[in-house]
Amino acid sequence: MRDDERIRQIRERYQAMGPLLDERARRQWAASEAKTYGHGGRRHVSEATGLSPNTISRGLRELDQRQQNPGLPVSPRVRDEGGGRTRCEDADPELASALDRLVAPATRGDPMSPLRWTCKSTARLAKELTDQGHPVGPRTVSRLLKAARYSLQGTRKSTEGRQHPDRDAQFAHINDTAAQFLRDGQPVISVDTKKKELVGDFKNGGREWHPKGQPEEVRVHDFLDTKLGKAIPFGVYDVTRNEGWVSVGIDHDTARFAMEAIWRWWQKMGRKHYRACAKKILILADGGGANSSRSRLWKTSLQALADRLGIPVHVCHFPPGTSKWNKIEHRMFCHITENWRGRPLVSHEVVVNLIANTTTKTGLRIEAGLDANKYPTGIKVSNEEFESLNLRGKRFHSDWNYCLLPDP
Repeated sequence: MRDDERIRQIRERYQAMGPLLDERARRQWAASEAKTYGHGGRRHVSEATGLSPNTISRGLRELDQRQQNPGLPVSPRVRDEGGGRTRCEDADPELASALDRLVAPATRGDPMSPLRWTCKSTARLAKELTDQGHPVGPRTVSRLLKAARYSLQGTRKSTEGRQHPDRDAQFAHINDTAAQFLRDGQPVISVDTKKKELVGDFKNGGREWHPKGQPEEVRVHDFLDTKLGKAIPFGVYDVTRNEGWVSVGIDHDTARFAMEAIWRWWQKMGRKHYRACAKKILILADGGGANSSRSRLWKTSLQALADRLGIPVHVCHFPPGTSKWNKIEHRMFCHITENWRGRPLVSHEVVVNLIANTTTKTGLRIEAGLDANKYPTGIKVSNEEFESLNLRGKRFHSDWNYCLLPDP
């Protein structure tokens, strides 16, 4: 049973039983529920009933004492209704509003806010409230924040900047084009360059299991190792077959490196499945980087690819600011990152092997290889060379959607 369902049931039982019990019986009943719940029981019962975790802990101790000494007499005394220390918010009616002024979203842009340039931790909030004449501790602040429906939250990537007016229309065009290729049994691939990685005993995000007290030792500073260099993974994801190829480069992320990665995918994986039926191929790519829609070298490299394959190469670029919608990002790259989390990438061989051994429950299969070729930057494509390409732009946004035909 899910946690939220169990919490709901505990809340319903407490609402039915709570008014019938005195203070001691309530905390012992809550403690019994916490023991029955198992791991995390005290926290979840506290959430369901509103009782303090300390109160439930006290009830657990009383139950343990009763279990060890069944004949222990029960004291007839129960605290009078309303007994105990007065809550801070009851003794200080201005406390809640003072706290809200400190943490309200509007204060983020208020230059007069005392916490404008600091982290709003419970300890710092408690200190600021105390300085303002509202003495409280961090735990009280935490309780008041939860009661006011505040919670700890990180930042969320959602702002994409200025949107192109044809953004939705381009997505519809990509979807229609890809669907048509898939219906015809033609290959559809998603391509992109993964984040460049430093090669060496550097810290890698994430954690993995090691004997206790024996973490993997890595360098303190992440400076490029001139001997080992860096790894540049360029991926090709086959949308139909849920498999992909990654070329791990060691030089520069250029259009020719991208084209060579696509060619290697065809040689290693694509040709085996599509050689008999492929009459054209569709490439889905971002609008920037090595495969930029504005790059002449990218289109020149695609012409060379079309000549090698002997079939038309169709390309659809994603609109500006939407690279995360590219399927390779959430179908392949994220699983590679998960597979090598917490593992120092000490050599190019390690990078290739970790990529090639990435799998998922849905059947993702990846092959990888090292591309040790040199890909110099700064190559210019002349007007004459560019005009000689067999480039055919589509009716809708020919800058984003086009086709390279092989030379006769």
